[in-house]
Amino acid sequence: MQQPSGNASAPVVELRGVSKNFGPVRALSEVSLLLEPGTAHALLGENGAGKSTLIKVLAGVHRPERGALLVDGLPRRFTGPGDARAAGIAVIYQEPTLFGDLSVAENVFMGRQPLRAGRRIDTRALHATVRALFDRLGVDLDPARPARGLSIADQQVIEIAKALSFDARVIVMDEPTAALSPAETGRLFGVARALLEHGVAVLFVSHRLDEVFELCTRATVLRDGELVWSGALAGKTPDDLVRRMVGRALSALFPKQDSVPGETVLAARRLTREGVFTDVSFDLRAGEIVALAGLVGAGRSEVARAVFGIDRLDAGEVRVRGRPLPNGSPTAAMAAGIGFVPEDRRQQGLVMDASIERNAGLASLGALSRGGLIRRRDERALARDWAVKLRLKFARLTDPVGVLSGGNQQKVVLAKWLSRGPRVLIVDEPTRGIDVATKAEVHRLLSELAADGVAVLMISSELPEVLGMADRVLVMHEGRLAAELPRAEATEEAVALAAAGRSA
Repeated sequence: MQQPSGNASAPVVELRGVSKNFGPVRALSEVSLLLEPGTAHALLGENGAGKSTLIKVLAGVHRPERGALLVDGLPRRFTGPGDARAAGIAVIYQEPTLFGDLSVAENVFMGRQPLRAGRRIDTRALHATVRALFDRLGVDLDPARPARGLSIADQQVIEIAKALSFDARVIVMDEPTAALSPAETGRLFGVARALLEHGVAVLFVSHRLDEVFELCTRATVLRDGELVWSGALAGKTPDDLVRRMVGRALSALFPKQDSVPGETVLAARRLTREGVFTDVSFDLRAGEIVALAGLVGAGRSEVARAVFGIDRLDAGEVRVRGRPLPNGSPTAAMAAGIGFVPEDRRQQGLVMDASIERNAGLASLGALSRGGLIRRRDERALARDWAVKLRLKFARLTDPVGVLSGGNQQKVVLAKWLSRGPRVLIVDEPTRGIDVATKAEVHRLLSELAADGVAVLMISSELPEVLGMADRVLVMHEGRLAAELPRAEATEEAVALAAAGRSA
């Protein structure tokens, strides 16, 4: 095992041989990490590798059983998040939590607003201080505007400004780009580079290896709670990192099986939802994977929601095996054999406080109940069967689904729909926010479904996924279908040009 090696800069924060257990499960085993000022350091590994536990050790949420945490070379023992914050460590999560009815400035200095005579908030001083923080980050945000309605990217900038207001010297970015468009990601990276120029150490957690190489100069890879590699990224390739993370090459990420498309299962004709998408027509055939590509905001997810009946169409028609599907009726879509895996699995795909087995059976309650009562034995058998098929990693089926990693939560959503034996499966961003190994498993599953005759409509913002898995690519631009490309003609350039509204 290769240990981290520093450079001439003294580390701001260092972990030495840290171990953390949860009952009989060892989440971290003698892990070491150096975070140096002005350096962006990537933390990599598949779901369940120990990344979240390590972050929580740094944030003061978890206390390790063994090992040491040093700040400026001195041993520290955090008893809570307040100690970590006081030591200059801040965590920016994928989904920030702000008070929507308060202003941007009030969110940055919540509970610490400057006061004037009579203990009234000095709004002018507050806005000036927050504006100076934004200037330091190189962003243009109005401190006086309400936080409600801000994009995820802007919310993350507010969290970063809040961290700087506490004089943070280490900022952990946990999957910050998972819900961002390419333009928003570029803006966030600009903010990150501004932090680096001011000597802040950035720990960047992401499954997107292209972003890792764009921002970071060093990386640490965890596997099963152990440190497997740490060092400089210079001279390394994405394939090098993938081999260290999962023990196999990047080429194994897209295990696409050859399939011969059959009859048309679903036909969409001139689908229109005013102000969202217009005149969209396409067919889905048994045994093929069709990718719906395009830029964020092009209308891809909205088309999928309308096909499934979540949103009503203003015009157009969907037919399943020649029969018209009632407009705006998910129940009718399910009865016709359509399954829908939404983009936001936590908010739309799962009941986070409910058990794994209850979530797996949510779409099959009719088959699992008798006399209005759910048969627990059948519910558990269904969940156990699909847990084996999908290689789900869990402790007990009765555990809340919220305790699972992101990749395993996605498998539960898939189990919920696959247990119904769908003829058409719509999957919206099926691998967003999950690790490389689980991505390969999801891709294998989609390929096997197509080989078994299921028609798969896959919405994805990741071009390698689109090109690696799709038999046909439908590209949307500003609410319209801009191109239809067979697999042989689908290249990165062709898809990107169509997504931008230009023809090759």
